Amino acid sequence: MVSKKMLSKTTLSFAVLLALAPAGQVLASTTDVSPAAAIADVDHVAPSAPVAGSADCSSGFFSRLASAYREDAQPADPNAPAPARRAMDAPLNSPPFPSSEWQLGGVAAPIGVPNAYGQYPLQKALSCTKLGNWMERNKIEINGWINPSANVSSSSFTNFPLSYATRPNRVEFDQLVLNITRVEDTVQTDHVDWGFNISTLYGYDYHYTITKGVFSNQLLNNPRANSALQGNTYGVDPMLFYGDIYIPWVAEGMVVRIGRWLSLPDIEAQFAPQNYLVTHSILYTVDPYTQTGVMTTTKLNSQWTFQIGINASNDTAPWNGSARPSLQTCVRWVSADNNDMLYPCVNNWNKSDYNYNNVQMYVMTWGHRFNNSVHMQTEAYRMYGRNIPGFGPYGTPGVAGSSPLAGTAGAFGIVNYLNFELNSSNMMSFRNEYYDDEKGQRTGFATRYSSHTLGLTHWVSQDLEIRPELRYEHSYDVNAYDAGKKNYQVVGLIDAILHY
Repeated sequence: MVSKKMLSKTTLSFAVLLALAPAGQVLASTTDVSPAAAIADVDHVAPSAPVAGSADCSSGFFSRLASAYREDAQPADPNAPAPARRAMDAPLNSPPFPSSEWQLGGVAAPIGVPNAYGQYPLQKALSCTKLGNWMERNKIEINGWINPSANVSSSSFTNFPLSYATRPNRVEFDQLVLNITRVEDTVQTDHVDWGFNISTLYGYDYHYTITKGVFSNQLLNNPRANSALQGNTYGVDPMLFYGDIYIPWVAEGMVVRIGRWLSLPDIEAQFAPQNYLVTHSILYTVDPYTQTGVMTTTKLNSQWTFQIGINASNDTAPWNGSARPSLQTCVRWVSADNNDMLYPCVNNWNKSDYNYNNVQMYVMTWGHRFNNSVHMQTEAYRMYGRNIPGFGPYGTPGVAGSSPLAGTAGAFGIVNYLNFELNSSNMMSFRNEYYDDEKGQRTGFATRYSSHTLGLTHWVSQDLEIRPELRYEHSYDVNAYDAGKKNYQVVGLIDAILHY
């Protein structure tokens, strides 16, 4: 549930924005015109074009905001001209799918793909203010979303390793996200351009996204007895903070990113709107989430993209003592017919022992489009850490981390998404996965898992998504569910994403 404190902050923010809106009419005539002159000239006056409610500067901020939501609920204009594009055609329809592009991390969009500016209600409502005019001139945008959820579970203490809805049988406030961003123009090739992103998350999901050394005390230094997860129940995570430089003259364009970014290879992502389903696979739940450092993405041609960078290791800030210099590199290939995509990645590589989340990780993702309405994505990885305390020989069988010695512990996982476009407002996704936590270092239980999930995404409008979901999962070697009480779990969930 949303706290009174959070509501008061939201109200204050909107009050500040309202103060920025003009108090009266923006346009007014200062020339006196006689009635005779006005009648004589009436045939020469061109009819004015209707002004969209969100752009009607004679109304207040909240009226324009409400108008923006109403406008977004109308069907899109099928005859609207497509923006210029210096890339292969988009392979997928979004909506209903979360993205229209084949997967590529480390950039706001694949190089050569245009970015739509000002498509969400808050930015539209700001258009009549000095702040909004300044932001539009500089192509800086503010937007975000609110994401609550509810779940009913066969477990009573914890849903883990299901994420992010770890607390069973409750309504949860998952995410309130605020983005302030400028996306570099990679369609043009005549000048260097720049971009940045500052994205802040508040909610329960911070438990999974936090990086050590950035507001991490709220999670790591707040133990909680008899709780599904440690740390404060709700927290704040500055999820993204990076700057981009686009250099058009390196191959067919290069983006250099400096800061904190989302881990490159996963089908799934931390931000709710970027996912096919409400919950995440076990594979995703326990792998790296973000890295901080320097990353380059270079478009070699329309089919090949190369990425390489260095960071401070997984989920660790460079200034923290747990940082370990690490290599990250990926290659993305798209077939000439746009029906297949391969994305192999070395997501983290160094020679160091395990420290915080310093795992070595090798990933492959394959996307395949059967037709315009059906596609699938499959991801597999191998992940391990060196010399992890408690995971050497002579441990108690079935008890993870019980060895008196350090040792190597690894995991293997594979997940498949099969996705169907039912119509322009609805998509369905089936997710099936197999996961082997060989020594229990990732989930706390040394066992093999399978999970099977069916979900629907319904777009009420381009600003509101509703996603019901049903999930069944099983552990094969030990009881791994509800804190070791059961070998299975059944969960029904629903969430909503309201963009602003």
